[in-house]
Amino acid sequence: MKEISVSFMSLLCVFLFSTLFSCSSKETLSSDYEVIPKPLTVKSEGSTPFLLEDGITVVYPENNEKMRENAELLATYVAKQTGLKLNPRAGMPVDGAICLTLDLSDDNKEAYKLVVNDKRICISGASEAGVFYGIQTLRKSLPVAQDVNVSLPVVEIYDKPRFSYRGAMLDVARHFFTVDEVKTFIDMCALHNINRFHWHLTDDQGWRIEIKKYPKLMSVASQRKETVVGRWCSGIYDGTPYGGYYTQDEIRDIIDYAAKRYITIIPEIDLPGHMQAALTAYPELGCTGGPYEVRETWGVSDDVLCVGNDSTLQFVRDVLSEVADLFPSEYIHIGGDECPKVRWKECPKCQARIKALGLKSDAKHTKEERLQSYMIAEATKCLNEKGKQIIGWTEILEGGLVPGATLMSWIGESGGIEAARQHHDVIMTPNTYMYFDYYQSKQVEDEPLAIGGYLPIEKTYNYEPMPKELTKEEQQYIKGVQANLWTEYIPSFSQVQYMILPRMGALAEVQWSDPSRKDYKDFLTRIPRLTAIYDCYDWTYATHVFDVNVDIKADTVKHVLSVQLSTMADDPIYYTLDGQDPTEESAKYTGPFTIDKDAILKTMAVHPSRTSKISIDTIRFNKATLKPVKLLQPNQESFSPDGPVVLVDGRRGNHSFDTGAWVAVAGNDLEAVIDMQGETTLSSATIHVYVRKDAWLFDAKKFLVAVSSDGKNYKEIASQDYPAMQPSDGDTIAEHKLSFEPCKAAYVKIKVVSEKRMPEWHLNAGLTPYLLVDEIILN
Repeated sequence: MKEISVSFMSLLCVFLFSTLFSCSSKETLSSDYEVIPKPLTVKSEGSTPFLLEDGITVVYPENNEKMRENAELLATYVAKQTGLKLNPRAGMPVDGAICLTLDLSDDNKEAYKLVVNDKRICISGASEAGVFYGIQTLRKSLPVAQDVNVSLPVVEIYDKPRFSYRGAMLDVARHFFTVDEVKTFIDMCALHNINRFHWHLTDDQGWRIEIKKYPKLMSVASQRKETVVGRWCSGIYDGTPYGGYYTQDEIRDIIDYAAKRYITIIPEIDLPGHMQAALTAYPELGCTGGPYEVRETWGVSDDVLCVGNDSTLQFVRDVLSEVADLFPSEYIHIGGDECPKVRWKECPKCQARIKALGLKSDAKHTKEERLQSYMIAEATKCLNEKGKQIIGWTEILEGGLVPGATLMSWIGESGGIEAARQHHDVIMTPNTYMYFDYYQSKQVEDEPLAIGGYLPIEKTYNYEPMPKELTKEEQQYIKGVQANLWTEYIPSFSQVQYMILPRMGALAEVQWSDPSRKDYKDFLTRIPRLTAIYDCYDWTYATHVFDVNVDIKADTVKHVLSVQLSTMADDPIYYTLDGQDPTEESAKYTGPFTIDKDAILKTMAVHPSRTSKISIDTIRFNKATLKPVKLLQPNQESFSPDGPVVLVDGRRGNHSFDTGAWVAVAGNDLEAVIDMQGETTLSSATIHVYVRKDAWLFDAKKFLVAVSSDGKNYKEIASQDYPAMQPSDGDTIAEHKLSFEPCKAAYVKIKVVSEKRMPEWHLNAGLTPYLLVDEIILN
């Protein structure tokens, strides 16, 4: 009996030990503080980490609703990323807890300090917003894995943002997104420390906000009968009605959702242009009286608000008054961009207003531009009476800036520089760095259709918002940075996410981090932690940062292409030159190499958690390839930073005009001389021209070939005229080939005659188009 009792006790002890061990055997993962955006200072002192596990309390100050919301958001974030359940409660800071406090003294109200030791985690802020950003840093420091504990190393982080205005704009006028999708966009902003959501609510293609005084804005202006398919000038439509708008109750709900995440919503009511949807509902507000239709295609409409009409001014006051009452933001965006003046020039009412106001043209502004300034001033006056200030796009400079206006500089930086010199506040949002509707890869054939341009994440990351042209005093007027997402070619919210992520990470570091802390290669090492959070929330994102970076340079001295490959984390790269898809059995990249004949270069990188996309570069040699080439007429250098050598580098440009592959001219012709380096027999010449009407890219008018033995005296041997472009012509990469009797040439002159003015049928008739030429092929 005694023996049985001992055996039973032994079994009981084994059972209890096993039970206790199984309860405490949850895997513990280590954390780090390699977050985006990069904090200002990170000090690691001490050796015993804090263990984050189920049941940890999040303590916040008594009777502080915002801090309670902060604590609850932190608990939600941690549960989503790790499965750990935290318990928010009001009270005094205690050991064994995460303590949220407001005891940081700092002039910057968004500053925070995050301190982790073996006893507690403390996030102290200069305000509730500061605490929130400390929460974001803690959240982004955690691994993404379920059913784990987390070991947080000892650290002291002090951080504050560089800019007080950190914005992201979403256009819902061209394509409409649901309330839940807009909230997700706000969540994306919060993760990236963005504190301004610029909401573009109205345009020619749709009115998206309820205005109670004008019900037809909802019943008529919010609906278009169909939508263009492809580019704006394709002439093809889907035949499907499209619409949607937000009620004022829905907007209040979204405003509250954003406010809990310390994001201020700045609504945009675009005026006096981009108003065709509103004119469809109320045609008496236009210069012609209509009839109008909600615009079914993209681009800019000549039909704008009639500023000479008193009822138009009242409409603007009524709409802006309702908007001002609805949104608590200090700022209301009134657009002011892309407003053609053609209707005003012909409208008796507008001309009468110009005369009554005594507006005159001068060397700097036309009287119609001054009429636009008058309209902006009237809108400003209305909003000022409501305690609001205005923000407008670069074009509000036309006719002169109204007092107190903040400028959003999108056409490069020049408008922002001019406004800062006039002591106006400026938000920098230049399209070349901050337009996230641009392509993010050179391989556009593999990308969803985009408006054009090429904006890789590295270019966004390296943007410096403080223009060197400004004095230190003038730089103080640069208040912030914003990225914009126009949605003409973005019909779904998953595509919204794809176009923004992870470029929003680069944006965050431009907006928040001290420039001395920025380093692109270091940034790339921190991207995987961020994309893991995207995966956690099932957000769609672009993976180009994981792909191989292929850098091919043409050498016209050695007649080779020099190839250098790299990845963000120096992962193994495999490549082939015969068109076969690479595998880990293919040639492994060990250093730069050269190509001197036809090849199809395919590359692939192998990361610990994924394999990159396969990149493809097709190279075809001809008798002109890698021969010295020079231009005889000026070119638009921004299109081809590597110079005219791209004309003979064996690689053809694709349907992105901003990748550096195209040589562009505007207002003159493309004229190139190729040194064949010895007499060569030729019988044909071929060029490629990128044609895209909406981007002002026109086909050649004429193609000529001349040859020379000495580089001085040329003989024309072939030429061809081409018909003028028509509205029905589609986008294409046109190939023009001239064949001729075989002849010997030491030098070949290629001349491509451009269209000097866009025709009357074009939306921008009379302006100067571009001619883009890429590969010249001689055989």
